[in-house]
Amino acid sequence: MSETTYDALVIGSGAAGSFAAMELTAQGLSVLLLEAGPAVTEKDFDPARKKAPASSINIWERARATVKGQPIQARAAFFTERFSHFFVNDWKNPYTTPKDSPFLWIRGRQGGGRLHSFGRVLLRWTDEDFKIRTLTGKGEDWPVSYDELLPFYEEAESLLGLYGNPDGVETLPDGVYAKRAGLTPAEEAFKAKVEGKWPGRHVVSWRYIAPDPTRTLAPLRKAQATGLLTTRYNAVVRRITTDEGTGLATGAEIIDRVTGGVESVRSAIVALCASPIESVRLLLNSKSTRHPDGLANSSGTLGRYFMDQLPCLAFGSFSGAKGWAKDTSAPTDDFYNPSGGVFIPRFDKAELSRGDFDFQGSVGRAPTDADGDARLSFFGFGRMLPYADNRITLDPRRKDAWGIPVPHIRCAMRDEELALLKKQEEILIETIKGVGGELEFIGSPTGLKEMGRGAFPDADRFSRFMFRRWFRKTMCMGAAIHETGGARMGASSKDSVLNGYNQSWDVPNLIVTDASAFPGSGVAGTTLTVMALTIRACRHVVQGYRSRD
Repeated sequence: MSETTYDALVIGSGAAGSFAAMELTAQGLSVLLLEAGPAVTEKDFDPARKKAPASSINIWERARATVKGQPIQARAAFFTERFSHFFVNDWKNPYTTPKDSPFLWIRGRQGGGRLHSFGRVLLRWTDEDFKIRTLTGKGEDWPVSYDELLPFYEEAESLLGLYGNPDGVETLPDGVYAKRAGLTPAEEAFKAKVEGKWPGRHVVSWRYIAPDPTRTLAPLRKAQATGLLTTRYNAVVRRITTDEGTGLATGAEIIDRVTGGVESVRSAIVALCASPIESVRLLLNSKSTRHPDGLANSSGTLGRYFMDQLPCLAFGSFSGAKGWAKDTSAPTDDFYNPSGGVFIPRFDKAELSRGDFDFQGSVGRAPTDADGDARLSFFGFGRMLPYADNRITLDPRRKDAWGIPVPHIRCAMRDEELALLKKQEEILIETIKGVGGELEFIGSPTGLKEMGRGAFPDADRFSRFMFRRWFRKTMCMGAAIHETGGARMGASSKDSVLNGYNQSWDVPNLIVTDASAFPGSGVAGTTLTVMALTIRACRHVVQGYRSRD
């Protein structure tokens, strides 16, 4: 048993965990950071891995990863072999789903979590997300508003040094940008045509962070510099421990991923930052006599109201520009490809065809003949409403490689989502075709629709066959990789797990700051909002910790 009692324990080292470690150490607390996977080193970013895929579908890369133990991870829409070591081994980390509701759980277990493989796009949300029920009568209002989160958005953006531009779009608030983000000539032409035809539809540049040359995100570097951070890698948390008398969290039981040894660590505060599904699984597995249905679950809502955003994927060409070009504003990196592209946020409120969806993509960035139409690709993200029967539970029949019950994930669309996804696809087709674009395919969990020359017309026949066959397994719920909910915040302990500061109603020295805390799915990436909420939650829980002294 460990003799050291830390002021705070942080579980997970990704977007939430790195910011939690930074804020808690900045407040003068001693912090133990637990990461289930190994530390990352320079060899994980070997430039020799940066090879062009054998084909546009990269079917053989996915096949090799499948054989090596990543049949789920290899289905991620933009999976490449270069990043395969930043995704888990599915054989060691299984999960289950209902037969009629498949879910794609894309995950990474290493220092920094999915920060090494995510798109690095960081976007603010608005009160159209936070106050959705007030504005539309649907979904659930958050116990926090945009104005309350604004200073924390600004803190995170200022620290990270975003690339972006002040665009003045009413549905996508401008942020704090360190450098300008550019568009390719094809994207400039696409933007002019879209905004000229539909003034309420805006095309803006990505708002993103560059790959960090140190390979450690700034908040974690700041935490390390304080001398107050201790990091344990290969530490798989089995359960959060509690005091049966007070009900407070006391630390965690961990399993050494390499040796299998079990030990306990102790702390006065616990910050759970393991990612939505993993955090809910851990809380459910932390049941005790005082918490018989799982830790922080007196409301019975733990695991419920789980969501992901509605995904759709489209490829094609744009006749308004020829060839391709590099974005000279994008930073270069010897391991990562250049970032950048276009983003089409929710349309203006005056746009009759607006909906709760947006689109992220690129135009004229993929290599093609100088006299050929510019290539385009878009990924759509749509809002999912919270439903009590979309939930994470523990599967009593299966365990992972460390003997921990695996999650059973149900995330099924209802008529509301099916109708919205249909509109989302129709609007994307309308937008692209309306400005001289041609689609080769568009697909979503409802199926694949090929047009013109069909999907990946220049790929070999076998690859095209396998793409069609595997499409439904690739583009199912979970493909957006923006999962949310399961331990939602709320205004009342009767129907939520956490209060408005991400603090457990039942266990006040426990905070949960990853996207499991989200009461709604939103339509943009979750990462920046996770970072802002984490700063705010940690600052609040430290105030309570000190007031007890």
